[in-house]
Amino acid sequence: MRASRILPSLWPRSLCWRPAGPQMRSAPRKFGAVAGGAAPSRRLDLRGIYPPLTTPFTSQGEVDYIRLEENVRLYDKIPFRGFVVQGSTGEAPYLTQQERLEVVRRLRQAVPKEKLLLVGSGYETTRGTIEMTAQVADKGADAALLVTPCYYRGSMTSAALIRHYTEVADASPIPVILYSVPAFTGLELPSDVVLTLAQHPNIVGIKDSGGNITRLGLLVHKTPHEDFQVLAGSAGFLLASYTVGVVGGICALANVLGTPLCQLESLCRAGSWDKARELQHRLIEPNLAVTSKFGIPGLKQAMEWFGYYGGLCRAPLLPLNKTQVTELRQNFSSNGWL
Repeated sequence: MRASRILPSLWPRSLCWRPAGPQMRSAPRKFGAVAGGAAPSRRLDLRGIYPPLTTPFTSQGEVDYIRLEENVRLYDKIPFRGFVVQGSTGEAPYLTQQERLEVVRRLRQAVPKEKLLLVGSGYETTRGTIEMTAQVADKGADAALLVTPCYYRGSMTSAALIRHYTEVADASPIPVILYSVPAFTGLELPSDVVLTLAQHPNIVGIKDSGGNITRLGLLVHKTPHEDFQVLAGSAGFLLASYTVGVVGGICALANVLGTPLCQLESLCRAGSWDKARELQHRLIEPNLAVTSKFGIPGLKQAMEWFGYYGGLCRAPLLPLNKTQVTELRQNFSSNGWL
């Protein structure tokens, strides 16, 4: 059954819509257009580049909040649109609920108000996701990034996913962004489900990390009249994503090469495709190295070379061995970054 047929009557677009539940707070802040030209009127303008922040740890394995704040102060010199917290890159599954909330609280204090703070609050259950979303909103999140529930993936039908996201969005005091990352969940959020959910007044976009450019283009093409924006989930296909109409990217590589990624965004917006292509080519190998090849341990190692604090991951993730470090460095140096 097509997802678009599951809910015959969709959500009203009345301006009097408000999130349900006792956690309701004041209406979310509205943000003006960012550099690069006038943007359509949106509840939340997502255009731009976002690093999904890593979580530093002390030698005793505790969250190192001081190092986290130091990294953010360095990143504030780069024209990011904002920051993503508690995503896959932040080792969110390895943090306690108390740690996750404290990270959000500290970052909201450290991050300038004009920068968006997008916070991962997805849990396997709808109830848990609603509760966590309300809590991160209370700590200062501007929007909730909700990963697809996947433990019982065989039962995650279109109907189940639409119900899950609808109930969370109905209750959420902040805008919701869908998050499809099949490399980790083993489940891609179906396009029909996304297009149905795009009509909900409190669902404002999707981060899609699948790398299917045809799908990204379809989502953009099918939502021209919705307050819905598509974000690329990797630097490896950022240029291609801009050609089909995405508004920005949430890219792990931005933790290391933030300025070049913002330059790539500017080149795409200016239509300087030859220069953009040349830059994109130089980013492909480093991006693969800090994502699918060496993962978060590789990303944290690379951060050290570029003046940021990476440090160790939380167990059971292991640090890179000497051979891996050498190969990682070669992936950056052969493309002119080191």
